[in-house]
Amino acid sequence: MKILTNSPQRFIVKLFGIGLLLGLVLVGCTRNGLYHRVEPGQTLYRISRAYDIEEVYLARVNGITDPTQLKIGTHLYIPGAASVKKIDPAPVIAATDETVLAKPNLQSEPEPSVIRPITPTPSVNRQPPVTKPSDVKLLWPLKGTIHRSFGKTTKAGGKGLEIAIRENSPVKASAAGKVIYSGDGVKGYGHLIIIQHEQDIYTVYGFNNRNLARQGDFVSQGEKIALSGTPPGGGKPRLHFEVRKKKVAVNPILYLP
Repeated sequence: MKILTNSPQRFIVKLFGIGLLLGLVLVGCTRNGLYHRVEPGQTLYRISRAYDIEEVYLARVNGITDPTQLKIGTHLYIPGAASVKKIDPAPVIAATDETVLAKPNLQSEPEPSVIRPITPTPSVNRQPPVTKPSDVKLLWPLKGTIHRSFGKTTKAGGKGLEIAIRENSPVKASAAGKVIYSGDGVKGYGHLIIIQHEQDIYTVYGFNNRNLARQGDFVSQGEKIALSGTPPGGGKPRLHFEVRKKKVAVNPILYLP
């Protein structure tokens, strides 16, 4: 297994130190899922239904911006799948002289949800935004009282928020993305989860009592990923939450509703 060959792993090592490298090797071997090869007549909607996964989530995981352009032979990654499903091709509706396409009746298959193409953000070497970005939609990982605000010195470096909450409260993913680290190998953070999102955004969840999401998992926005705990040095239960643009910590308040 190659280490430090992709940007998420380089980001973690630069952020938390080379001591985390062994943890990445051990935990990185537990990825779940498989690849499905797109056959003639198969659509993203039918594939998502066969594997019991949301079409929008499947498109986001595989970087698909326009499902109508799904090519035969494409290998789609299906998170959590244990075996390849047999999927019948979509029926072909023949046109007649009277009508081009007949309207579906109430018994026909429901229309797939519409996924709007995502316009990629150009890579520009500049500082993180100082105003609330309109193109990044994050949710609060849990509801609680802000114990420490961004920039105040803490054992975790003051690079995020500390949210006071009861122990073992559910911690949820702020946005859909890939878990690039889940473990307790980072000093000062306890059980820690790092999720990579679109547009070089990362969210960090520390002080967990227990991590539920594992490295390599793809998670949806609002999915439960951990149970809250207390800082390694003791104190009242709370969550350490960071938002990073590339490897630069930014004020999470700018990205939250």
